[in-house]
Amino acid sequence: MVSEGTPGPTSHTYFSQRLRLHYVDWGNPGAPPLLLLHGGRDHCRNWDWTAAALRDAWHVLAPDLRGHGDSQWSPDGSYTMAGYLYDLAQLVHQQRLAPATIIAHSLGGHIALRYAGIYPEHLAKLVAIEGLGPAPRVLAERAARTIAERMDEWIRDQRGLAGRLPRRYPSIEDAFRRMQEENPHLSAEQARHLTVQGVNQNEDGTYSWKFDNYVRAWPPYDMSRRDIAFLWGRIACPTLLLWGKESEAGDPAADGRAQLFRRATVVGLDGAGHWLHHDRFTEFVRIVREFLGAPPRS
Repeated sequence: MVSEGTPGPTSHTYFSQRLRLHYVDWGNPGAPPLLLLHGGRDHCRNWDWTAAALRDAWHVLAPDLRGHGDSQWSPDGSYTMAGYLYDLAQLVHQQRLAPATIIAHSLGGHIALRYAGIYPEHLAKLVAIEGLGPAPRVLAERAARTIAERMDEWIRDQRGLAGRLPRRYPSIEDAFRRMQEENPHLSAEQARHLTVQGVNQNEDGTYSWKFDNYVRAWPPYDMSRRDIAFLWGRIACPTLLLWGKESEAGDPAADGRAQLFRRATVVGLDGAGHWLHHDRFTEFVRIVREFLGAPPRS
């Protein structure tokens, strides 16, 4: 847990495609930059324990993705991979972070892996936690559907979300219990911290999650599997692919996805699901520290 005697991060704003986006900075600006990218429907303070463990040797920054945390929501409710990629590119460019090291989870992993393929020279090392997307079997099932079917599903999803108001919880305790239901591996202390940092209080005193409901919609189309494989193959830096053995993501070494990378190491964690950096935090930090090694000197 983050030490009470250690100052927390400072909040900052940057702009991307006219959106006001938020990130936190854990200090130590003279050290090499380490970016932490959260997953879908999550927020940057999800990384507090990781940041506290690594801030002594790294300049840790953690952004809120557009539509998440304290970043602005997209006015048209559209959340594309291209938009997420541009936001990351802008943060790295504006803050002059390249070459950076990145640790990313889930959706953040999707973004980081593609960014690393577009700009191989901008990454020193990369850790992707369940960041490869659905298992090949699931992707094949989706690909078997026509674009008309996928567009129709997306349109119906958008209509449903347009009429869906953010859920209101009578108290923090109610939101906290929902967080525990989502991931039974979380300790009460972890779940409470993630809840407190992940909700806003409404004018009537109730609480709602910070993320935009529109981020729930699965996009009707994306980069082709061929293009994604091409980008993964361009990643020049050492890459660590972590997966939880209790998740549905699958073992990238066994299903062949790891073979698309030049310098990938695959590690699966027992007793961990999709949020393995919470489920097995001590083991996660040990593995990451070993992989990152001593930070490069500037």
